[in-house]
Amino acid sequence: MGKIVITGASGQYGRVATQGLIAQGRAGDLILMSRSPEKLADMAALGCAVRYGDYDQPASMVAAMAGANKLLLISGTRVGARVAQHQAAVDAAVAAGVGHVVYTSFIGIDDPANPAEVRHDHIETERLIRASGLAFTFLRDAHYADAMILMAGPGVMASGQWISNAGLGREAMVWRDDCAACAVAVLAGEGHEGRTYNITGPQLQDFAEVTALMAELTGVPLEYVAVDDDAQYAMFDAMGIPRRPVDDQYVGAIPWNSDDMVTFGAAIRGGFLAICSDDVARLLGRPARSVGELIADNVDLLRGAAA
Repeated sequence: MGKIVITGASGQYGRVATQGLIAQGRAGDLILMSRSPEKLADMAALGCAVRYGDYDQPASMVAAMAGANKLLLISGTRVGARVAQHQAAVDAAVAAGVGHVVYTSFIGIDDPANPAEVRHDHIETERLIRASGLAFTFLRDAHYADAMILMAGPGVMASGQWISNAGLGREAMVWRDDCAACAVAVLAGEGHEGRTYNITGPQLQDFAEVTALMAELTGVPLEYVAVDDDAQYAMFDAMGIPRRPVDDQYVGAIPWNSDDMVTFGAAIRGGFLAICSDDVARLLGRPARSVGELIADNVDLLRGAAA
């Protein structure tokens, strides 16, 4: 069956994927790589190998990947600066003799007109993985519903307004847990080499519709306010969110930078992320979960933020 190495294993996506593989009895096959191995003590206690590995220290990654057959390359968090990190990880995989890399990419990146800053990181990473000669599977994840509902949602509830530069552009937001479950299905399964999957939610929605759904399910009146890019930047500036990425910096529980978020909104507005696929159902044997289900599951948290 072979060993599986997971980068960034102490992050949210990495932990969910790890738990999914442990549930399949694969703990002894897992090599968990992290800059902070101490954060994975609970996984080590379950039988996983935990190794230090840092994107910015390539030699550490070669050692961390030793003995692995497959690599789950979870994209780094430094938006706009990830390609060099990912190149180092792919080079390490080649040096360590890994045969197959599964990469967490992003939807809508084939169109060069897509303004989302994340596009460059992902299209370039896919290109360098193809060039490496490794077998590959690309999991092109849609926008995480959790990021909007659980991280941005409390601010929306407190203010009564969802303010966005996404206009009435539509996207099929997806649960992060469903994305990680798809990674588990690919890593534990066969026949996924050379495939690209669009990992999306079950329906296209604009943020006005999502705002109305939040209002309906929480019973709290909410208004959707569409703004231009300059106004969105000004809002984030006032919150103290940096325009460029800063490692491990959170502002109001939001870890992103505003260049990332504003170009994201512009991409949604322009229709570049209006992709809805049944690949989740194909990989998991059940439909992707909806934004409405995520709101319903977290209705008490959202109502509490309004109070």
